[in-house]
Amino acid sequence: MENSAACPIPLLLLFFFMFFTIYLVAYFIVFRNWSPNIRPESSSCFTSLAHGTPAVLLSTFSILADSNRGFASPNTDRQNLVLDFSIAYFLMDLLHYIVFFPKDVLFIAHHLATLFVFVTCRYLVSHGAYAILVLLILAELTSACQNAWTIANARKNDVAFAAKIYLHYFTARGLRLPQRHDHCRQ
Repeated sequence: MENSAACPIPLLLLFFFMFFTIYLVAYFIVFRNWSPNIRPESSSCFTSLAHGTPAVLLSTFSILADSNRGFASPNTDRQNLVLDFSIAYFLMDLLHYIVFFPKDVLFIAHHLATLFVFVTCRYLVSHGAYAILVLLILAELTSACQNAWTIANARKNDVAFAAKIYLHYFTARGLRLPQRHDHCRQ
């Protein structure tokens, strides 16, 4: 794989603008007819879903492609690509929280802590991506459920399908996920 440092525009910047564009498309096109109260949250979930599946696939591929699979092994170019991809997503979602939900300190702290780990691994020590990407795979597998639940919760009062998903698959089965934000509570 070609060294990402040779790219004229840093991949991190390209990935950030990609996630920024996805967020804007979600906010102004996909959810344009939704209530202004839930559009930011839904756009964040949409962006999270756009990050999650590729992150799982890229992480899995980069782990399997590396024969040196130790928890403290040096990062490969593929692993650094996944880290840049995820750093860009977390920066975009952090911006979302700072702009729309500045009092949601739990999620802001979560994003800052995640960014600290990813940036340290990618840019400061250049080791440990294997361990972080294994955890990223696990986290993103659960993130899809969290995003579906958040969107279903936001629309359950005005969309029958959302209510069915929320009530049948989450509440009726005893699965009670914590609210993603204080503003989601009704």
